[in-house]
Amino acid sequence: MDGYVITVLSNIGMISFIALSAYLLLVTGEISFGQQAYFGLGAYAAGAATAMFGLPIWAGILIGVGAAALVAMVVGALTLRLGGLYFSISTLAFAEMVRLILLTAEVQVEVDGEMVGPDGANGFHDIRWMFERDISLAEFMLIIYCLLALVLIVLALVERSRLGSVFRMLGSDDLLAEMQGINTVRYRILAAGMAGGIAGIGGSLYAHFTTYVEPQFFNVMLGVHALAYGLIGGLGTAFGPLIGVAIDIGFLEAVRFIQGYRMIVFGGLVAVLLIFMPRGILDEDRVHRLKGWFSRRRHAGTRGN
Repeated sequence: MDGYVITVLSNIGMISFIALSAYLLLVTGEISFGQQAYFGLGAYAAGAATAMFGLPIWAGILIGVGAAALVAMVVGALTLRLGGLYFSISTLAFAEMVRLILLTAEVQVEVDGEMVGPDGANGFHDIRWMFERDISLAEFMLIIYCLLALVLIVLALVERSRLGSVFRMLGSDDLLAEMQGINTVRYRILAAGMAGGIAGIGGSLYAHFTTYVEPQFFNVMLGVHALAYGLIGGLGTAFGPLIGVAIDIGFLEAVRFIQGYRMIVFGGLVAVLLIFMPRGILDEDRVHRLKGWFSRRRHAGTRGN
């Protein structure tokens, strides 16, 4: 594969993390416009760990995930009691606050005679872990998709567990969940922490793939797109948001004649799907029917043998 294809595929993989982050909150019935804040926190924290302090990348990713998850849980504890539109507005306000803080943050250390670290509006340069260890783009893409597969496996296990059932119950009927003795705020804080951690993984990988990040990337449009991916792909399974990412970054990026109208086409697609498929392409009903179809095929194959 050439460098352009690898870059597009890598971007699909990295943006899938923030799409899954927004999806997890959508499942619990909350709309967040602020998941880009945790993507950015993960990027800056992981970048600082490897570029400024020389830690291995696995440690940097863990630090990025931990920082994003912890902040997400704190923000969730402060805002999730609001619920509905008020929660959505508060997440947007928080994300913009984080972006503005990163615009003014100047924390640098000397590494091999050069100053390295966040430099306010100039961004965070020289996150050169890939080049220092002679990691190719294809090899880093493999790291991205291995971590994405791990997150998908974890989410699949959560879906099959009581925790997944509670998350979906929160999304469908808050009152019913409370009547069954479920502490809705506590579970929503847990979901917020998990969602923040997932976004932090994507940010950590993004910082090391691009070797440079700046606050302006983590703007409201990234958060809006993260929500749209789940709404397009569907809320019935964690694979749904990945379909949304693939359509936007993969298909619309590849079709050159609509390059100048990409946002218009993407916005129109979201609007059409919200009208005809409110829960997305892979909504709960379609996922249930697909599982039933595969189950019948498997049983038919077993009887045939």
